[in-house]
Amino acid sequence: MASKKPAKKASRKLENRLAELRDEIRRHEHLYYVEDAPEISDAKFDELFRELEGLEEEHPDLVTPDSPSQRVAGQPLDSFPTVPHVAPMLSLNSSEDAEELERFDERVRKALGAEEGDEVAYVAEPKFDGASLELVYEDGVLTRAATRGDGRKGEGVLENVRTISAVPLQLRRPEKGSDVPPPPPLVSLRGEVIMRIDDFEAMNERQVEDGKEPYANPRNAAAGSLRQLDPSITASRPLDIAVYDVLAAPAWGDPEEWPVRTQVEVLETLAAWGLKVSDLPRRLTDVDGLVAYHADLMERRDDLAFEIDGVVIKLDDLPARGDLGTTSRHPRWAFAFKFPPRKEISQVRTIASSVGRTGVVTPVALLLPVEIGGVTVARATLHNREEVARKDVREGDWVRVQRAGDVIPQVVEVLLEETEKKEGQRGEAWSMPTDCPSCGTELTERGPFTVCPNSWGCPAQLVGRIVHFASRNALDIEGLGEESARLFVDQELVKSLPDLFDLTTEQLEELPRFAEKSAANLVEGLEKASHVDLDRFLYGLGIPEVGTAVARDLTRHFGTLDNLVQADQETLIAVHGIGERMAEEITGFFADERNKKLLSALRDPRKEGKKAGKRRITLEESEPATDRGKLPLSGKTFVFTGSLDALPRRRAKELVEELGARATSSVSKKTDYLVAGEDPGSKRDKAESLEVKILDEKEFLKLLDEKAEAPEPGQSAEP
Repeated sequence: MASKKPAKKASRKLENRLAELRDEIRRHEHLYYVEDAPEISDAKFDELFRELEGLEEEHPDLVTPDSPSQRVAGQPLDSFPTVPHVAPMLSLNSSEDAEELERFDERVRKALGAEEGDEVAYVAEPKFDGASLELVYEDGVLTRAATRGDGRKGEGVLENVRTISAVPLQLRRPEKGSDVPPPPPLVSLRGEVIMRIDDFEAMNERQVEDGKEPYANPRNAAAGSLRQLDPSITASRPLDIAVYDVLAAPAWGDPEEWPVRTQVEVLETLAAWGLKVSDLPRRLTDVDGLVAYHADLMERRDDLAFEIDGVVIKLDDLPARGDLGTTSRHPRWAFAFKFPPRKEISQVRTIASSVGRTGVVTPVALLLPVEIGGVTVARATLHNREEVARKDVREGDWVRVQRAGDVIPQVVEVLLEETEKKEGQRGEAWSMPTDCPSCGTELTERGPFTVCPNSWGCPAQLVGRIVHFASRNALDIEGLGEESARLFVDQELVKSLPDLFDLTTEQLEELPRFAEKSAANLVEGLEKASHVDLDRFLYGLGIPEVGTAVARDLTRHFGTLDNLVQADQETLIAVHGIGERMAEEITGFFADERNKKLLSALRDPRKEGKKAGKRRITLEESEPATDRGKLPLSGKTFVFTGSLDALPRRRAKELVEELGARATSSVSKKTDYLVAGEDPGSKRDKAESLEVKILDEKEFLKLLDEKAEAPEPGQSAEP
C-alpha cells in the first residue's frame, strides 16, 4: 500500500498542472482573441502551449475535449453531416426604408398594448455581413456547430469551428456573487462568423502571390472558409466571430422564465461566459434614436474593422417577445434596417458594346477599377442607347457607380464638376455602332434596344445560344458552360447548334482545358441529352417569349413539334397563357428559313448531307391534349417556392399541369395557389400581401389527391 502513494501523489500533481495550464491558456486566448488585450508575449504563450501538448502527448488518457490543444485541425471530411438546430434560426424582415421601421415600431407597440407616451425599448446592433452560425454547448463544452441552412437544419461544421480561436471550447463560469447566471446544461447560441477587413486584404495578397484568384469580399471568404472539408484549411484562415443571441436554453424554460430578462442582459451574459460580443449595441426608446443610430453606423461603416450591411433592431424585453411571437420565417419582434447599396466614384475609360444571346447589343462602361462593398468593379452596364443618352455618359467621364442589389454594377450619374475639374473638358457624345462588333452585320433598332439580326451566324450570339441550349432547364448538358462554348466557336468546331452532336472525344482532347476524362464525359453528356422532352427542347431553342412555363403549355396543347410548327397565330392564341405578341413571335420563329434548316439538321443530320450517326435529337412527344378546360384544375395558376420533401419541384409542376393548371415562376394577382416548402423566401411574403392562398406541402398533396380522383372529362361523377 505504501509503495502506491508516491504514484498517486504524482498523478494528482500532473492533473493539477494540466488543469492550471488549460485555465491559463484559455485566459490568455480570451484576452488576445476576444478582449484584444494580451498580457504576455507570443513566445511566452507558445511556451505554455508546448508544455501542455508535451504532457498530453505523454498522457493521452488525460486529454479532455475542451482542452486548448484540441483546436488543432483534424482529418479531412468526405462531407458535412446535416444537423438539426436546437431552435429555429429565423431570417429577419428587412428594408432600407425608414417608413418601414416606423411601421415595425407601430406593430410592436400595438401588439404590446402600449399607450402614447409609454416607453418601448429596443436594442440596436450592427448587422454583421458574414456567415450565420449556431453554437451548442453542453455542460459548458462546445459539442455542436452548424450553418444556418434552411433555418431548421444546417451543415455540421464543428471540426472547422473548433479551429477558430475566438470561439471558446469551454464557457467560463461567472465569479461567485455575480448577477450573471452560469451557463445552463444545454444552451444554443447564434453568432456570425466574420473576417476582419485587414485580415481579408492580407489573405487576398497571399492568394495573388500564389497565383490564385482573390476572394470577392470578406463575407464570401468567411462562408467559404467555414465550409472547407479539410479543417486545416479553415484553421489557416483568419476567421473571427460575434455572438449575439441565446436561441434556446431548455433548463431555463420559456424566455418568460429566463434569469436574463432583456437583450442587454443577454449580451452581458454572453460576454461573461467568454464569448466575443460587439461593443456597438445601444439601447434606444424611440424611432428617431434608431434612425440616428443607423445613420451614425452608416457614416462610420468604412472605418470599422469588419463589414456590416445594416442595423438589427430587437425588442429589449425578452418576455414581451413571447407575446409578439414569430411568423414561419421571421420574428415579429426584430427588424433589419439595412444600408443602401454602396456608391463609389470611378472613371469611364471606354464604352464597349456587348452582344448577348438574343442579339441585343448592350453598352458597357469599362471603368477605372473601384472597390464597392468588398468587390472590385471594373465594368458596369449602361442598359441601352436611350439610357446612355439620358444620363449623357461619355468616355472619360467621372461617374458614381453602385452595385444594384449589391450585385450588378450600374452607373448612377455623371459627375460633371468632377469631370471638368480632372479632365478639363468632356469627350464627345457616345453613340451605338452601326455594325455588330462580333460579326459585322448591320444593326437594327427595336424600341430602345439595338439588335444584331444575324441570330445564328453571329459568333457572340452563338456562344450564348449554346450555353442556353445546354442549361439546366433545357438539355441540361453537364460540363458545357460559357468557356467551353466560346472555345468551340473560336475553333470553328461548332458553327451551329447541330454541330455540337458531331463533336468527338478525339477533337476535344486536342483543345486546351480538355483531358481524356473531361472529353469523354462531355461526349457522354451530349449523347444523353440527344433524347429530350419536347418542352425542354422548345425552351432550349431560345424562341422569343417562350420560357419554361410557356414551353410546357405548348407541349401539352400540341403534343408534337410538327403540330406546333404548323399552327397559325389564331390557333396559338387559343392556347391557355398565349397572347398575341407571343403567338406572333412563335410563328415568326418557325417561319424563318434559317430556323427551319436548324430544326431539320437537329432532328435528322442526313437531310443536311451528313452521315447518319448515333447522335441526333430524339424528341419525347405525346398526343395533343383534348378538353383541357374540363380537367380538375383547369384555369388555376400555381407558384412553387422552397424545397419539397415528397417530390422534386419539377415533378410537382408536372402534376398540376397534368390536371389542367399552369405553373409559373412569379406571384401575381392572377396566382391561385402558392405552394410553400422549406425556406420559401420572398415569394411567400408577396403571396401574403396579395392574399393568395398558401398551401404547405401536406395541403398541396391532399389537394392533388382530391383532384386526381375527380372524374375524367366526359365521365359522370355518379357510379
